[in-house]
Amino acid sequence: MKTGSIEVSRRQVLWVRHVGVVLLMMVATSACGPADGAFGSEASLVQAQELEVGDGLSHKGLALNGLSLNGLSLNGLSLNGLSLNGLSLNGLSLEGLSSPEFDAWFQTDPELGDMVMRYVVGCAAPAGVSRTYTSSSTGTTYVWVGNLGLAPDWTDGAPATLTEQRLVSACLGAHASKYHDVHIPLSVLGLSATGNPIPYTTGELQQFPEKEACFFGNLFNSEGIYVGNDGRPLNGAESTARACALSSHGNGKKQECLPLVRVKRDCAKICTLDATRTFYVSCTYNGITYPAITTRLREADIYTCGDGVCQFTEKPGRGSTYDSCARDCGTCSSP
Repeated sequence: MKTGSIEVSRRQVLWVRHVGVVLLMMVATSACGPADGAFGSEASLVQAQELEVGDGLSHKGLALNGLSLNGLSLNGLSLNGLSLNGLSLNGLSLEGLSSPEFDAWFQTDPELGDMVMRYVVGCAAPAGVSRTYTSSSTGTTYVWVGNLGLAPDWTDGAPATLTEQRLVSACLGAHASKYHDVHIPLSVLGLSATGNPIPYTTGELQQFPEKEACFFGNLFNSEGIYVGNDGRPLNGAESTARACALSSHGNGKKQECLPLVRVKRDCAKICTLDATRTFYVSCTYNGITYPAITTRLREADIYTCGDGVCQFTEKPGRGSTYDSCARDCGTCSSP
């Protein structure tokens, strides 16, 4: 299995899923000195580790209840011609991954291809299923594990149906990150291409109480990929690593995460809820009705200026907003 390097610095503790193992890492922030209350001691790291395990993430990877981790870079959303490399036609079977078309596509940028396929297989295939590919040029073997099971026929080797294309695309959009080295736990909700709900529990909804966004579209053709706001808008003091889905005050209309396009209307105005009114099953945009993926966050992943921790999304300054947060980050200038 291919491994890689992760740069570690000294601030906020997050869980990072890297090649199938959950590792405890720390994310860089500003060059100002440590703020009161910031994680820094060994005891703090242990406490944070225990907290995260309690939130449904296992030491071997993702729990089997729809929890997931974002981290797909925005350039990975382009998929570098995924619909043209034979994968959408040949399927995610071992035969499809051994095709000359897939091998040629992967060799153009193995690092990007590895990251994209990690999320493609995680979205499309169910938990307990994995897919393996060996590079023809280096002999390196890559293993990608399933999680959400949105596209069962495609996983089994059939051509991806239009519904499967759209669901996998929505799932990839949900995992895209403006800060792709930062991995945030998500509750991912929706229906598979066969109409089966992604499993979730009442406890999961309680652990992830913050409604975040709806995602829909199709990356396999020219339809595009879209996100709508499902939760309350963040106020000026709040920020989050999930900036592509949940923007801070004043940034809601900015297109900071292209090709992921933020729509002007909230999810509730363009989408249809499931029978339990827990998640959206479809969204209609540009005259097309798409199957949708809905996401929720933990309260801890919405940061507030004034909480004593200088988060990497916050900046030094003389105010009390996330981009000028004197109390948490001081008044010194950013490097």
